[in-house]
Amino acid sequence: MNMKMKNIAQSEVLTLKEQISYQEGQVVSKTLAQNPAVSITLFSFAKGEEISTHESGGDAFVTCLDGVGKITIDGVEYLLHEGESIVMPAGHPHAVYGQEAFKMLLVVVF
Repeated sequence: MNMKMKNIAQSEVLTLKEQISYQEGQVVSKTLAQNPAVSITLFSFAKGEEISTHESGGDAFVTCLDGVGKITIDGVEYLLHEGESIVMPAGHPHAVYGQEAFKMLLVVVF
């Protein structure tokens, strides 16, 4: 069997925000798929934790699963609440900060 996704149940209804836990003082990630065309990762941010400014070679689609995250793109800050999404364009500096404890799904398309 050649599974394309990992670290997640298949053929089963699930709630994404329950697939990753918060850990105090940490950013936690769980890779669900990784190949030359796409990367799918779950993240949890303890309040006040961040991924500092960087750039990606692909368009990064973020969906907030829980809490509130601050997304900074080209120096402009956006607050993302549960159920909201934003695209961080390829080649543009961006950062992610746990405004509150925050869970997100990240899909990067290369």
